[in-house]
Amino acid sequence: MKKILSLLFLLAPIIMLAQTQWISSSEKDIFIRNVNLVPMDSERIIGSQDLIIRSGKILQYGLTGVLKPGKNDFVIDGTGKYLMPGLGEMHAHVPPIDNMEPMKEVLTLFALNGVTTIRGMLGHPQHLVLRNQIQSGEIIGPRFITSGPSFNGNSVKTAEQGEAMVVAQKKAGYDFLKLHPGLTPVTFAAIAQKAHELNIPFSGHVSYTVGVWRAIDAGYATIDHMDGFIESMVPGIEDIAEPDAGLFGMFIGYRADMNKAPALLKALKDKKIWVVPTQCLSEKWFSPEDPGILANAPELKYINAETRNKWLQSKKDLQQNPKYHPAEIKKFIELRRKLVLACQTSGVKILLGSDAPQVFDVPGFSTHDELAYYVAAGLTPYQALRTGTVNVGEFLGIKDLGVIKAGAPADLILISGNPLKSINATRNIEGVIMNGKWIGKKDISAELKKLEKTGT
Repeated sequence: MKKILSLLFLLAPIIMLAQTQWISSSEKDIFIRNVNLVPMDSERIIGSQDLIIRSGKILQYGLTGVLKPGKNDFVIDGTGKYLMPGLGEMHAHVPPIDNMEPMKEVLTLFALNGVTTIRGMLGHPQHLVLRNQIQSGEIIGPRFITSGPSFNGNSVKTAEQGEAMVVAQKKAGYDFLKLHPGLTPVTFAAIAQKAHELNIPFSGHVSYTVGVWRAIDAGYATIDHMDGFIESMVPGIEDIAEPDAGLFGMFIGYRADMNKAPALLKALKDKKIWVVPTQCLSEKWFSPEDPGILANAPELKYINAETRNKWLQSKKDLQQNPKYHPAEIKKFIELRRKLVLACQTSGVKILLGSDAPQVFDVPGFSTHDELAYYVAAGLTPYQALRTGTVNVGEFLGIKDLGVIKAGAPADLILISGNPLKSINATRNIEGVIMNGKWIGKKDISAELKKLEKTGT
């Protein structure tokens, strides 16, 4: 269990970033002219629209030429481009450290990639300070949903310890509790019961000895990584030791019986438990793909050499594990793709989440990778986009977040290309609007340039 935890805490330190150049709609209205809207209220494009943003909200939109910009408006030409809601990254990691600067820098990497809401999945007291600074406008960053420090086999040895941690984190003001591996049925039950008493949701991993059925019955807000899904479908799982199963069942996934999936999916749907797949982990970290190829991905230039080398070594170590067999791992990854699609077709609600920064997952960039993996699993581009837009607003209970309509939060991405035709169009960012503040392509490129690392 300790080894699993250490692998899951491979977070990336990132160097300091200068203040980005944002245009604020609190100072002037933003007028976007002649743009194609991707409203996400249904699978449609609304062509040739003008849209006005005021004080962090969408004021109105209408056919190009009907609305007129004010004398002092900041005007953006959207001709030939597409305007869609900003993305939510529902399994993000902000460094759990005392130094605020690396935290702000990770948030900026997300923002520059059009990620306007994040859910931090490994908390720290300084995250509460950072969240408050974002909410007050002191700093510019994505909407930040915070968890507290991890509940795991090291931090919680007894039921009483678990209950005390729940009380403390609720009192501190965290948005939810993050569960990691190593909890026992006894400690988990105590945590879940106290969390329900205090009305604070819990999310994350499913500890191996707890199992997904206890997790479902206890009422997780989200089960992340599809943790426990595959294990529950493997005959004789009760006789398999956790190290032999591997993280998320990777070493035994080839033995899973997909006929057991419908009962699992029905239970998830009936209990209204959301799923955050983090398919990036299996497609990058766990896959038999050559580590050297992944280590040369262009976005790795934003990660320092020490972290890149740790990521590279972690994948090499995994592939050298005697239990690791490439053909079986390929079956495991394919099974995960089937489960992602099965969640969609069965009505189990999915939230976009890639687990960045994590092995070969760079903040912001990997969010777009995750969307592409959902489409590769069989979702349509529209269905994939919902996981990071409409679904995020619904899950968080934030009115109109993730859609384009009058009164909705002005969290938007201006892109080249129709994302309903090609999911990769979301990567072609012309500008980002976050809480009504605009940064254009030229400034995005300049800020990303500052983040590039040197050395190997």
